[in-house]
This record gives sequence, C-alpha cells and structure tokens, in this order.
Amino acid sequence: MKVFTCAAVAALPLLSIAPTHVDVQAPSSRNITIERLATLEYPWGMAFLPDGRLLITEKPGRLRIFENGKLSAPVENVPSVAYRPKPNEQGGLLDVAVDPEFAENRHVYLSYSEEAAGQTGQAHTPDPRFGNNLDLSDTRVLGGAVARARLDGNRLTEVKVIWRQEPKTVARGHFGHRIVFGRDNTLFITSGDRMRFDPAQSFESNLGKVIRIHRDGSIPKDNPFVERSQPDVWSVGHRNMLAAAIDPAGRLWVVEMGPLGGDELNLIERGVNYGWPVVSDGDNYDTSLIPDHKTRPEFKAPIRTWTPVISPSGALFYDGTLFPWKGSLVIGGLSSKAVIRLTLDGDTVTSEERIDLQRRIRDVIQAPDGALLVITDDKSGELLRLTPPAGTQ
Repeated sequence: MKVFTCAAVAALPLLSIAPTHVDVQAPSSRNITIERLATLEYPWGMAFLPDGRLLITEKPGRLRIFENGKLSAPVENVPSVAYRPKPNEQGGLLDVAVDPEFAENRHVYLSYSEEAAGQTGQAHTPDPRFGNNLDLSDTRVLGGAVARARLDGNRLTEVKVIWRQEPKTVARGHFGHRIVFGRDNTLFITSGDRMRFDPAQSFESNLGKVIRIHRDGSIPKDNPFVERSQPDVWSVGHRNMLAAAIDPAGRLWVVEMGPLGGDELNLIERGVNYGWPVVSDGDNYDTSLIPDHKTRPEFKAPIRTWTPVISPSGALFYDGTLFPWKGSLVIGGLSSKAVIRLTLDGDTVTSEERIDLQRRIRDVIQAPDGALLVITDDKSGELLRLTPPAGTQ
C-alpha cells in the first residue's frame, strides 16, 4: 500500500444558469493524504456490505470483494456482459448496490450491458451531430440490464434480471446505469439515451429516463406514468447519467453529462421533464447549436451547469466527521480528473471546491470511518483512500 499526498486542492469557477451568487473558494493549502489500496481493470462501481467489506465492479465483467487490504478472486456466477476491450468502451459490468435489508436477504444488484444475439435493434446510422464520435464498425445489438442476486460467500446465486432497457439498439454507449435506493427502498436506475437523442422524449422507450421500480422488478403504483407503455419511468428528458445520490432529506439528485458543454446537476422530481435533447446549455459535437434551458421554461432547468464540462461519474452526500464536509455533494470527475465538492443551501449551490487528483475518477464512496474512497478509470485503475493529514480535520 503506497501513501502519498495531494498538495493542490483548488476551487474553480463554473457556469450557472441560476442568477444567485456562487461563492467560488480560493485555492486551499490543505493537503489530502492518499493511500493506494488496490489495482483493478477499469473499475466502475462500489458498494459497502454491512460488515465493512467493499464490493467493486470491473467493466470486463468481474465483481470483486475488498477486505482487510486484499481483493478477492472474481465472484462466481456474475451475469455475462457485453464488453469490448477498446478505448472508451462504455459497456460492461457497471454499477453495484446492496439491498437495505441485506442482513436478512443477502441481495445485491448489478447493472450491465448485454448483447441480444439474433435480435434487431434501431439502425446504426451516421449522425452529424456527433461529429466523428460514432464507431459505426460496432454492429452488436445492445441494451442495459439490472439483475438481483444473493451473495453467498464468493458466489452469486438466484440471479434474476429485474429490469431491461427497451428497445435495444445497435452499438453505441450512454447506458447510464447508476443504481440508488430511495428512502422507501424502491430502486432508482439512471437509463441513458443510448446516443440516440429522440428516445429521451418518447414514451415508447425507457431510454433517457430515470427509472423507479420495486426491488423485485415490479412497478410501484405511484409511478407517474403507470398507464403509459413504459410505467417504470420516473422522470423524462435525460442524456447520460453516471452520477446519482440521495440527499439527507431523501431527495434524488442526478449529475449527467452534457454534449459539448452543459453538464447538469438536476434535482429529480416525480414526472418532470428535464428537456434533453430539446434544450441543453451545451451544443452538439459538430458545434451545431442547441437552444439553452432559459429558452424553454416548460422544461425543468438544472440546478447547475458546467462549461467546460467535468464529466461527472459517481456521487454521494457526505455525512461523516473526518472531513468538514457534512451535507456536501461530492462528485467524481472523469475529464476534470478531480473530486468536486458542492456546498448546497436548499436547492442552491453556494460554492464548489475541486480536489485535483490528476486521474479520471469513476466513482466515489464514503467509508464507514468517514474517509473517501475513489476508483480511477484506467486499465490499471486504482482504489484510493482520501483522508485529511494526520492531526487535522
């Protein structure tokens, strides 16, 4: 285990559509102590078991258990995933969540991309709005899924798919797939738009939506669109949501990637439309313009937007005492190579602090002792433990 320090902890300005003042903190002299705990291949998601063991997914299809400073062998009987070992592959084994009643039922939940061999999907055609960012050589028919299973030792049993993205599409990314439990133990799933634009506004699809289901996959009766063809939908008009967290009041927050600019922090409300792809504070990759949120008030505007983007992935509300961050929203950043801490006053962001880690941060989680654990997006990805220097808080 290697220990080192991060001496540069800086606050950077952001763009915001809100007229309220945002306190952008000056660079801090505070050091962060960083311990390298383990190395994994493209880790994606983390979840703590009640006994303090840490579950970690690897995109190629492995689930690991980190305990007493060591990684387990891959957990057996993980569902097969669709994954290609190529740069910027977005599929594979993604998030992991632990049932609130794990001590009684031993259930864990996995999100992943799956291939639908023998099926057809929405056509894979060029789209100038993506510039040169589409891989048209990939002809697999893909979709996302969430499975529930029992964790028995180092093996999964009773594996059952409880939700799928519909429809499946030929190739492309934007699976989304963060899994978060609500206060009522329903399951929220972020379902990306699969780089298709139109499905986010269509009720013939559960793509580009926040999903809410029961833990067995059934549909809650109080979902807003139970009479529609996609009754699992909770909110509409989203792009690529790789960060989600429940705040101390039980509200769901999602941080989603914009296109060329316009990453968004959204407070998710039942049945609300957030506007993608009709509006965005970013533009398309070919630089063609998208109307800003302020031009279409019928859509719910984000609490905060970022241009340049932070590329959010993973989020939590900190409630520990090791750092003086209680109540802060902590977000992992891929292109920003940072951990971003937002101070909130109700529904308003009042300040931002960025901890420059010089690594693409894929997920963040709070350890039982209040330390912050992060995983990095790399073939030799790191599990890192962040703490204040000894003797300081």
